[in-house]
Amino acid sequence: MGNRLSKISTKTGDQGETGLGDGSRVSKSSLRIQAIGDVDELNSWIGLLRTELTLEDSLQALLDQVQHDLFDLGGELAVPGFNALSETLIADLEAELELLNRELPPLKDFILPGGSKAAAQCHMARAVCRRAERALVALQQQDEANPLALQYLNRLSDLLFVAARALARRDGGQEVLWRNRYQAN
Repeated sequence: MGNRLSKISTKTGDQGETGLGDGSRVSKSSLRIQAIGDVDELNSWIGLLRTELTLEDSLQALLDQVQHDLFDLGGELAVPGFNALSETLIADLEAELELLNRELPPLKDFILPGGSKAAAQCHMARAVCRRAERALVALQQQDEANPLALQYLNRLSDLLFVAARALARRDGGQEVLWRNRYQAN
């Protein structure tokens, strides 16, 4: 791949449009750009989370791969009709989810984001992942997008939830249980 980013400030977006990878221009408020932005924000939150992990942490390599997958997903969204994600990536997330779940006790209550700094950041990434998922659903209702992308985001949000639980326990914190004030005692 050649040097594609030779000039960052192009001023071509000053009128509220941006270019897609296929050369077309769309409004910055389009559903496609919303989905791209949400995936980019998710990738940024995962990058922030990774700064809380040691290099030896087993989640580090997993989240590194996820960041690359999300960048590929952004590329898919930026080039309508292009598919980069595969079923193998979804299967990989499911396998990692299974491994993380094995070490956790069954969930009996709802939990609130928190428990440790890394767990809270993981919950932020999960919440943004769900938003990206909703943006992709909205896009798919109007335009073409790889159906595997939706599956990937759905599995990733599950993985981030379970990873947050694992991080809260690993860091010596506790999962923050929701207190149901309306339940009859």
